[in-house]
Amino acid sequence: MLKFRGGVHPKQYKLTASKPIEKAKLPEKVVIPLRQHIGAPCDPLIKVGDEVKVGQKIGDSSAKVSAPVHASVSGTVEKISSELSPSGEFVTCVTIRSDGRDEWVELPPLDEDSPKQILLERIREAGIVGMGGAGFPTHIKLNPPKPVHTLIVNGVECEPYITSDHRLMLEYSQEIAEGIKIVAKILGVQNVIVAIEDNKPDAVKKMEEATKGFAEIVVLKTRYPRGDERHLIKSVLGVEVPAGGLPFDVGVVVQNVATLKAIHDAVRGKPLVERVVTVTGDVAEPKNLMTRVGTLFSDLLQQCGGPTKGPAKLIAGGPMMGVALSADAPVAKTTGCVLVMGEVKEEEESPCIRCGRCVEVCPMGLMPTILAKLVRAEKYEDALAGNILSCDECGCCAYICPSRIPLVHIMRTGKIKSSALMKR
Repeated sequence: MLKFRGGVHPKQYKLTASKPIEKAKLPEKVVIPLRQHIGAPCDPLIKVGDEVKVGQKIGDSSAKVSAPVHASVSGTVEKISSELSPSGEFVTCVTIRSDGRDEWVELPPLDEDSPKQILLERIREAGIVGMGGAGFPTHIKLNPPKPVHTLIVNGVECEPYITSDHRLMLEYSQEIAEGIKIVAKILGVQNVIVAIEDNKPDAVKKMEEATKGFAEIVVLKTRYPRGDERHLIKSVLGVEVPAGGLPFDVGVVVQNVATLKAIHDAVRGKPLVERVVTVTGDVAEPKNLMTRVGTLFSDLLQQCGGPTKGPAKLIAGGPMMGVALSADAPVAKTTGCVLVMGEVKEEEESPCIRCGRCVEVCPMGLMPTILAKLVRAEKYEDALAGNILSCDECGCCAYICPSRIPLVHIMRTGKIKSSALMKR
């Protein structure tokens, strides 16, 4: 195992690590985005006034890279409109007014020994996407164009504050283990590694018990952003995914523990309509809540006693890579955390002092300070030559910068402009 290159070690603030998962109250209404994944958005399969049940498919697409979405409450379709999603974009959303009956559409369970294509089709129909934040459709990820030899189970959860995966490993370790077996069968791999950081010894113990005999547990030193699949592969196997490449290029598939639990549920007939969300920060009672997709952040805050101050910001996700949104935003399949920041200290940017700290901590081996200058000078061809597209926007550079230069925002702009340049 090689030393993790770069990265930072921010204070963890895992306020909810010892808080068991609670079932969130059934919301009076949900706002369900028709794009909760990388790829094409779904087209609505329902219309205003339709009655729907939990688990009923309400959106789908014929595009290869996409994943359907399902109703998370039973009730009446109230409107179909453009709304702000947890990605920070406006997308078409379906608003459903709950009837309070919570009636489900039942799917027949599958045998875990079903043929690969049957399992993949069920995973697609259940709307499973990467729940660690990326949202890539899982049925595509589990059908790579190249043979793979290793499945890495991602239980790292390196962002500060978030504990949703930690609690899943403690309370649903058997379901995760069954999901691992299903995925290993689909991929045809024998080498299974479960990676967990050393700040979760209780999760290590639980997963050792649940996967005994078919998986190896690797305990990693706590370091952000080790949970990124490319950095995780390097940490566990000592293999580097080539620039512009994907994990299957080095014979690996990485799956988050929440996704594996969802795969277990899908095979047993349950589409992806809920997930664990850590509600934390400046709230009266931080919690881990099993939450229906489409639940508004405001509903979750109310169930946690409301903000204790502010909030100055609500963040979907962790403080390093999360997106600031309003309380009217809904939970998506990829929303692992709602972070309340009661106070935000605005610090004025000052000139770069050429200290090199951003270069030291960049896990991708980039030179953020140089790239930022190129972007601000609109020298996008030079930024491309400096591998700006390899930036994963982890935030390490901005976190460590003593001059408080908004490096991530600059890099994000540079990536957009550079990508546009390549398409000309």
